[in-house]
Amino acid sequence: MGSFQAIANYEQLSALTRQMREAAEQGEWDKLIGIEHQCSELVVTMKAVDAAATLDEAARHRKDQLIADILADDAEIRKHVQVWMGQLQHNMQSNRQEQLVLKAYGA
Repeated sequence: MGSFQAIANYEQLSALTRQMREAAEQGEWDKLIGIEHQCSELVVTMKAVDAAATLDEAARHRKDQLIADILADDAEIRKHVQVWMGQLQHNMQSNRQEQLVLKAYGA
């Protein structure tokens, strides 16, 4: 049971990170945050199962594949988030500059 559950948990985590990547690609930031909360909850439950599981060669290989997929999705998510954060920072700076100009001219 431990081995099966451990792999099932990684499968679920991989599916969630794939959904997060898709949300990031589409700019659906609230959706991404909601899925991230699900991931966090799953990781907490995974720790005990993963520590107790004894995996055979095939299961270890599958786990390694899933972790690679998760990390690849995470890298893509980070790229999209960094672009969004840059745009947000630019918009905030523009708004600040506009407010300073308005204040300077008494508007």
